[in-house]
Amino acid sequence: MQASRYAELLGVPVAFYGVVGYAALLAVALLGLRPRFLAERRVTLALALLSSVGLLFTLYLTYLELFVIHALCRWCVGSAVIVTAVWLVALSAVRRSV
Repeated sequence: MQASRYAELLGVPVAFYGVVGYAALLAVALLGLRPRFLAERRVTLALALLSSVGLLFTLYLTYLELFVIHALCRWCVGSAVIVTAVWLVALSAVRRSV
């Protein structure tokens, strides 16, 4: 992926989007652990929304790898597993907060 013409999106390296996305997920998750926000649903919804965007971006990148570039990046596969796990946990938390 990094050596292909798809390594950048809108002039920004795809890896940068990943770093920013993970930082945002971490920030929201840590915010949700603060006692003041534990009972609020907004943080849970924000985490679910961010992880959904991350999952969609991961699916797009995986599509590119499998069907366009015909190469898999082990870091991308690992990231896809992590984002999918975060997404599943976030959806579970949303369902429990209803």
